[in-house]
Amino acid sequence: MLGDPDGSECGQVAALPWRQDADGKVRLLLVTSRTNAKWMLPKGWPMEGKTAAEAALVEANEEAGIDGEVSEAPIGSYRYLKLFDEGRSLPAKAVNYPVAVTTEMKNWDEKGQRSRRWFRPRRAAQMAFEPDLKRFLANLSDDTLVKIARRYRAT
Repeated sequence: MLGDPDGSECGQVAALPWRQDADGKVRLLLVTSRTNAKWMLPKGWPMEGKTAAEAALVEANEEAGIDGEVSEAPIGSYRYLKLFDEGRSLPAKAVNYPVAVTTEMKNWDEKGQRSRRWFRPRRAAQMAFEPDLKRFLANLSDDTLVKIARRYRAT
């Protein structure tokens, strides 16, 4: 588990799945958690042999049933309380990697355990469960999202 050397915080990677609709509006994809159906970004642990961005894309594939182009450059982070199955919790930080979604699968690993839904950024901020994720999403300006979209179109 990555995090502080003293074990006081664990580190995870999160995907920020997005698309730009025909009208030019950017939408973000959120998924529900498996245990309490609260809206969040797909996230998980770093993976041996993969960059953090690649691991975030794997999580997006498993949890949201999407594929796309992931940026190796993160776009912020958020903190939350990671709850473990055995009942303990630990402060956590998720680093967010933008994923330009190219494919939405009809069936995926966690389809029966999660829902996925596209939101405009402000609505995604309202729907997100973790307070710091709400702040992160609320602070994503349309300009920032358009710059991300342009960066992907340029490559």
